[in-house]
Amino acid sequence: MISFEHFKFSDDLRKSIERLGYQSPTKIQEESIPLILAGRDMLGESETGSGKTLAFGSGVIENTARGKGLQALILTPTRELAEQVKVSLCKLAYHKQLKITAIYGGVSFGPQFRSLKSADIVVATPGRFKDHLQRGTVNTSNVSILVLDEADRMLDMGFIDDIEMIINSCPNRKQTLFFSATIPPQIEKLSKRYLKRPIKVSTRKHVDSKKLKQGYFDVPRSLKFSLLLHLLRDTSSKLAMVFCNTRRTTDVVIKHLKIYKVDAVALHGGFPQNKRTEAIENFKEGKIHVLVCTDVAARGIHVDNISHIYNYDIPSNPIDYVHRIGRTARAGEEGQVINLLSEEDHDNFSRILCEYRFSINKLKKPYVERVVFCSHRTSSSKKPRMR
Repeated sequence: MISFEHFKFSDDLRKSIERLGYQSPTKIQEESIPLILAGRDMLGESETGSGKTLAFGSGVIENTARGKGLQALILTPTRELAEQVKVSLCKLAYHKQLKITAIYGGVSFGPQFRSLKSADIVVATPGRFKDHLQRGTVNTSNVSILVLDEADRMLDMGFIDDIEMIINSCPNRKQTLFFSATIPPQIEKLSKRYLKRPIKVSTRKHVDSKKLKQGYFDVPRSLKFSLLLHLLRDTSSKLAMVFCNTRRTTDVVIKHLKIYKVDAVALHGGFPQNKRTEAIENFKEGKIHVLVCTDVAARGIHVDNISHIYNYDIPSNPIDYVHRIGRTARAGEEGQVINLLSEEDHDNFSRILCEYRFSINKLKKPYVERVVFCSHRTSSSKKPRMR
């Protein structure tokens, strides 16, 4: 196994990496950093949590100088990921003292406008950055590195037109890097249009069944919350995440968990940015032990010590399930995923099983007392095809 010394970083970046305590590169870092440092365009395929930020961040920091205007632009799908990438880059740039700012919606334009004036590196969500372009409050003429982080998620969220506008606003001579957990046809098409002789690096790996245990309960919708409450109370866990498909369900679940005195906080795209940031920080620091959320928290947000994932709803897109379960069993730790299935979840669960053929065991439902909860009407009656 090679060390970071292998890459011949500048003294400033090398000292920052040593300061952060990194010993050996991950697979995506080992394969992509030499290409990035060489100035090549690249299409990188790797799971969330595999070390993509340090991979492209090393190239961004090495090739950015202080005080020469906006030179590097990183686009991310969510505000939370934008803020997290910014923090990571600031740590890598500790000895270079670069000006790095995050640009996203949900906050006022004024402070962002002022920070853009002196920014060397910008991490942004596509919609808000496009707004700044249209207002003439940002100059992209000196951008030499453009990164699309979680590219597939940005396209899923409908940012394709914004992304193309931003790409076209940057110089043709720029280095362009796409990082994505999956490479669907739309990403392939986009890369052929905008990347110059790109090299594709793929380090996707299968779920390690020795570290990650997956199971499901099949219960009536009316008992789903009662079972979740029982599991959260009776399971010894470090931190737990409860995924719901909609903001409404998230709000209802968190409301009832608080009624039953469960130490929980909610996170979804309907909250103002300060509330979203506070929720993540409290969860990261262990002040709150249960995070109830939509898929806004399934990608990019790095939190250590998550031991349990509860899928209160099963996502319609199988790849979203993969991103959810990728929040646990990281860095060699063990994790457990528990799916709570009722009739309306069976079709989605069947698609996941057909797509990935995970080993997911049916669990014996414990006796639970039904608690008062707002139920939802359902129409599907199909059973999942279990293997």
